[in-house]
Amino acid sequence: MYVTHLECPKCELTYESEQPIQLCTCGAPLLVGYDLDRVRDSLSKEVLASRKPTLWRYRELLPIRKDENILSLGESMTPVLPLGRLGPEVGMPHLWMKDEGLLPTGTFKARGAAVGVSRARELGIKVLAMPTNGNAGAAWAAYCAAAGIRAVIVMPADSPAINRKECIIAGASLYLVNGRISDAGKIIREAVDRFGWYDASTLKEPYRIEGKKTMGLELLEQFNWQAPDVIVYPTGGGVGIIGIYKALKELRTMGWIGEKLPRLVAVQSTGCAPIVKAWQENRKESQFWENAHTIAFGLTVPHALGDFLVLEAVRETNGCAVAVADEDILKAQQMLAQKEGTFVCPEGAATLSAAMKLAKEGWITPQEQIVLLNTGTGLKYAETVHSDPPLLQPGDRL
Repeated sequence: MYVTHLECPKCELTYESEQPIQLCTCGAPLLVGYDLDRVRDSLSKEVLASRKPTLWRYRELLPIRKDENILSLGESMTPVLPLGRLGPEVGMPHLWMKDEGLLPTGTFKARGAAVGVSRARELGIKVLAMPTNGNAGAAWAAYCAAAGIRAVIVMPADSPAINRKECIIAGASLYLVNGRISDAGKIIREAVDRFGWYDASTLKEPYRIEGKKTMGLELLEQFNWQAPDVIVYPTGGGVGIIGIYKALKELRTMGWIGEKLPRLVAVQSTGCAPIVKAWQENRKESQFWENAHTIAFGLTVPHALGDFLVLEAVRETNGCAVAVADEDILKAQQMLAQKEGTFVCPEGAATLSAAMKLAKEGWITPQEQIVLLNTGTGLKYAETVHSDPPLLQPGDRL
């Protein structure tokens, strides 16, 4: 393992990595540090290309010490699809989509769960507790089942029914709260303090980010280590965009990519846009968003613990933050399905809506390579399709 330490990105305190540590003493999330010189000396692009197409191909840049602690449900590399019909129609002829819906449990959350639960098992954790809007709970419940770790999960009562069923079938201890994910988080915090469980809330352990950063590692490898111009990412808790930014910086330090990084775009809903508001007001942290609501349920995060890291990623790459309306999200979801045959989740559809808005404003130009991140399969959001086909009777003719 090439991990050297855990580090606070806010106060820069460092910690020894072989103990179950949660947050820094200042309250900020911790990030995993690696000896990138050793990684560069021991790993080549040619060796990497010969490995199996799973996220574990990036073993040297992941925090698991012993191979026997690796848990896998088949986290294959996800495809980068050219949007050859839709892209030219919306002014982006070089438009791509990385489709995370093919991962175990149907969303990108499998990446964080695979690495986070593997590391938890390695550290001897017996009980993991977390709040969730749905998909993270489903993924962590599945991986905890495979690890023999008890999962205690609290989610809003109006979370998608499929997510509740996924948690239940995997044997997690599931509870619903009549409120938002912030309310679920308060319940988890109290339980963690009372029972001494390991808090797997977003960014309250260092290893979920490491799984999510493999999206960035994969994407750059799939582009032959030539960075696209823009990466558009749906942002709730923000772990994905933070992880992608971390991957880009590590690859740049290793000399595997050039100095110029893709412009990162954080996408939120107009019904819950604390990151966008903070970016527009040039603040380093966001404020709690009251009465959060959006059809893209994964974006319903009124205040993210890692907001300052999301804003840093956007600013340091000359990116931006954009909010889009629910009706535009649904239109984009339909466009992707009808033009490209891809049924994406609302969060993924939000990235197309945002990219179209930026292209119309001239922030994105027709010459640029644009990558949308679809974070999950639309099959988990069947309720977003409202129309019913005509009903025929036996003997009717078309």
